Amino acid sequence: MPLRRVTFNFKQEMIQRPVIYELGKMFEIVTNIRRAEVDHDDGWVVLELEGSIDEIERGLEWVTKQGVEVSSLEGDILAG
Repeated sequence: MPLRRVTFNFKQEMIQRPVIYELGKMFEIVTNIRRAEVDHDDGWVVLELEGSIDEIERGLEWVTKQGVEVSSLEGDILAG
């Protein structure tokens, strides 16, 4: 299955919401947190997402609609 690496940037109002958990429950995506920094004002998380390309794209579209900024990392398709 394809593996994609992305960064989620959270604003203060999104810090308490379990967006990564919800992503894994709502879509057939396995999430792996590789690095993160979160404080009371904002936060970011580097994630590896494993699943079908279509499911990952649907999941990332949903995350963006929730108010999280999503950025792809260079060379984000690691395996396929």
